[in-house]
Amino acid sequence: MMFSGIVTSRGPAVRNIAVLGLVLLLIGNYVDLIGYHFFPIDTHKMLFFDTFGLLANAVIFGSTLIFVLLSGRDIEKIAQRMPVAECFALVFFVLCGVSLVTTFNTLLMLFLGIEIISIPLYILTGSDKRNLKSNEASLKYFLMGAFSTGLMLLGIALLYGASPTGSFSIDELGIGRVNLNALYMAGLLLLLVAMGFKVSAAPFHFWTPDVYDGAPTVFTSFMATIVKAGIFIGFIRLFDEAFGDSQTKWQLFVAIITASTLFIGNITAVFQQSVKRMLAYSSISQAGFMLLALLSINGLAREGILLYAAAYSLATIGIFAILIKMKDYTFEGFNGLAKHHPLLAATCTIFLLSLAGIPLTAGFLAKYYMLASVVETGHYLWLVIFAVLCAAVSVYYYFRVIQAMYFKDGDAQALEIAPAFKGLLVLVAALIILLGVFPQVLLDKLNTLVYTW
Repeated sequence: MMFSGIVTSRGPAVRNIAVLGLVLLLIGNYVDLIGYHFFPIDTHKMLFFDTFGLLANAVIFGSTLIFVLLSGRDIEKIAQRMPVAECFALVFFVLCGVSLVTTFNTLLMLFLGIEIISIPLYILTGSDKRNLKSNEASLKYFLMGAFSTGLMLLGIALLYGASPTGSFSIDELGIGRVNLNALYMAGLLLLLVAMGFKVSAAPFHFWTPDVYDGAPTVFTSFMATIVKAGIFIGFIRLFDEAFGDSQTKWQLFVAIITASTLFIGNITAVFQQSVKRMLAYSSISQAGFMLLALLSINGLAREGILLYAAAYSLATIGIFAILIKMKDYTFEGFNGLAKHHPLLAATCTIFLLSLAGIPLTAGFLAKYYMLASVVETGHYLWLVIFAVLCAAVSVYYYFRVIQAMYFKDGDAQALEIAPAFKGLLVLVAALIILLGVFPQVLLDKLNTLVYTW
């Protein structure tokens, strides 16, 4: 992707190369899933490829393909200030980091994956160089990211010291082989805080609204969905395989963080006047629901987080693709959209209903799996009730957009919409309904393709 810039600087050609690359990634990932490998590579047990990680990669690569198809032209517009091939190359670098985070088997690979994700994002956030908000967002993201990375490294160092064999392998960190001492717990809590920063969990979320609001909207869409979903898969993998045996010791901390994230994300989203900023706070509340999988870590949680990643990514990418086409990002800017652009309004409504967790959408079943996974543990039922109440609050601010589109008079202005763009939006909306009615299309793969290498 990076070297394609030498051959051509034409935006459409570079975008087509990116689409081709993502299709090849999906094919290669599927071939891995069914047990055939092009290259037998000895990773020295530093990477571990199982069905869960490869399916997560499939969801992430597929979501990125839809993102590029819907918003590729908008990336080209931002890229007027930097070579377009470099913008797409940075997106692929992020996917490289995500692939490490979903398949790591040592803390060193987790650290490398997180950094390969983060550094390109700092650049993409500040890619609109003439916009002061973009510059500020990039600097804030860099400083907060560097701080959380420092905490992560300190936590990894403490866990290395707590390991009797002096190993970074997550297999060696299982509490069955490690005494539960202060060094171990301090390292665990530091990793919890650092990963909390990365997924914008409260009270480590304060960078999120400003960064998401200041970044170019097309990259906000990428950061809030694909990146967050990938890091969450790594988050759950880490705490399941490294700290699973000491789950009772850290569950309360995760429950408090989850409740705080749900409460702060939903309450602050209610008071926003900009749809883009509302979606930033909404992404915090969605992170709260995904944290329920971290709290429970069982079969339902693993199935649920895959479904949640797919449902949340598709819906949010779709909404941001529509938002980019709007001339006014406020709620008033959506007034009367159904009258002037009925197809945009209809698809946007499906995306919003999915985020709100309304039945017959993938978002409903995703939330159900998250709640059911906690119920299955037999503990923290108060958190399940609290999450349902917060989901009810979220309906208010999602329906504000629907109300503006259908029930308010106005002259919502959208940029020129191509027929292909409308067709893609309909396809994404259909996928969301398909996953909402037949989730086994995705989840059955987790149980039938049981293969590791």
